[in-house]
Amino acid sequence: MRVLINLLVAVGMLVVVPAGLRLLADPAAAVARRVWPVGAAAGALSLWLPRGTVATGLATVYAIAAAVLCAYAMSRPARPRREWPAEAAVLTALAGPAVAASALVAERSGYHLFGFDLGVLALTVAHFHFAGFAAALIAGLLTRTVPGRAADVAALTVPAGTLLVLLGYFTAEWVELAGALVLTAGMWIVGWLTWRYARTTVADRLTTVLLGGSALVLAASMVLAVSWALGEATGLPHPSLAWMAATHGVANALGFALCGMVGWRRAGAL
Repeated sequence: MRVLINLLVAVGMLVVVPAGLRLLADPAAAVARRVWPVGAAAGALSLWLPRGTVATGLATVYAIAAAVLCAYAMSRPARPRREWPAEAAVLTALAGPAVAASALVAERSGYHLFGFDLGVLALTVAHFHFAGFAAALIAGLLTRTVPGRAADVAALTVPAGTLLVLLGYFTAEWVELAGALVLTAGMWIVGWLTWRYARTTVADRLTTVLLGGSALVLAASMVLAVSWALGEATGLPHPSLAWMAATHGVANALGFALCGMVGWRRAGAL
């Protein structure tokens, strides 16, 4: 499972986040875009080294790049009230790598941050690249392409669900379940809006396949997320973490985030 998680996280660092920053298309993010490849390369390399000083140092370089991303987020000017849902999602996305970086530095140093198992910290790194960054960013930017109440609801529920899942780590499993349900609702709306846009607006066949595929994958993968959270909260049989990484993790990372980023880039719509 560790090799698979490392591969997914590397894809998040090296491909998904840079693609998302290009989709953002904000000149003010130029510094963050230039700094990110250095931090991402260091972070990706740290994944494959034994825990210790060198791996921790490389993870810290990644954390600095994530901090630059947070600085950019804090420098963004206030938006009109009608843009608040979209901005909440975009700001959540920009903060996601910082959460991942905190978990990565701790895990690479062998430190049980907040008492969490090192395996849980490794999964947190992955989670906050895909749900924390990719899903929140796409949900926020969708409000430009398919404006309306549904897009605003998605832009609010995706970050709210992500934050509830994080809060559940520190409080109770039922909070994590609530977060999974809210996040799933938001992700399904994102998938539905993406599917509708791909089927009715996009002319290029490859772009339609990429966006439509990302929507279908999202619908299926979030069922797995709910089943796991429900099992954790109630004790009912549910997939193991290894099985979740091989199914839900791969689907979200490659099927949704990667294909979605490429598809939206080709569509030029976000």
